Amino acid sequence: MQINAVNENSVILYFGDVISAEVADAIGAAVPLIRAELNEHLVDIVPSYTSILVTFDLMAMDCTECIAKLTPVLANITSAQSDKEPSRLIEIPVYYGKEVALDADDVCEHTGLNFEEVVRLHTSEAYRVYAIGFTPGFAYLGNTPAELEIARKKTPRLSIPKGSVALADRQTAIYPKVSPGGWQVIGKTPMELIDYQRANLSLFEMGAKVIFKAITREEFIELGGSLDSELNHRHEGNSAKKPQRDKEIA
Repeated sequence: MQINAVNENSVILYFGDVISAEVADAIGAAVPLIRAELNEHLVDIVPSYTSILVTFDLMAMDCTECIAKLTPVLANITSAQSDKEPSRLIEIPVYYGKEVALDADDVCEHTGLNFEEVVRLHTSEAYRVYAIGFTPGFAYLGNTPAELEIARKKTPRLSIPKGSVALADRQTAIYPKVSPGGWQVIGKTPMELIDYQRANLSLFEMGAKVIFKAITREEFIELGGSLDSELNHRHEGNSAKKPQRDKEIA
């Protein structure tokens, strides 16, 4: 593990070169230690697959001082992990019906599986939160079963419905709000992923584990899920113009 300066008010902490559960655990243990160490001088903290980007108040310290404060954090990761409670398990209810599984046909064609088997495999794993990005609440979860590996869409959709559950490569994720995106959509959750009363806004945190539970259409609606306009999105990715380059797309 090491710390490098990125610019005058940011440093990056590296925890390894390979994405793994061990690295995710170390990053999950480090985040609260960094928050406690920098306290009011912390401007932003962005954990990722193998690193944490830390932005601090330049009026309070410079890079050298920040690195000096965070070096003991790295040294204490092992003991912090041993003291940490078991990883939080988050259960996500998902409706995998045809109204919301916008890319079911493409996924089945690519994998050679029927959709019932796709759902069975998707709900058979406990996924690790490896990163939280491109928009608040969007968690990159891995790894999916090898049988479900599929590339992002060649032409991203301009609008993916809020709550859509999707696949890309060996990862799965949920779109926390309506946004452009290129992941392959296979279902939808009625859960709210962003809560502005939470300290970090998101339902997810680094190192947590996530499982998906298949629910019926009736259960989805009872839990507050919406099916409005879902079918309008089904073929949008094939007919829409490409999104502007300056907009982030997952």
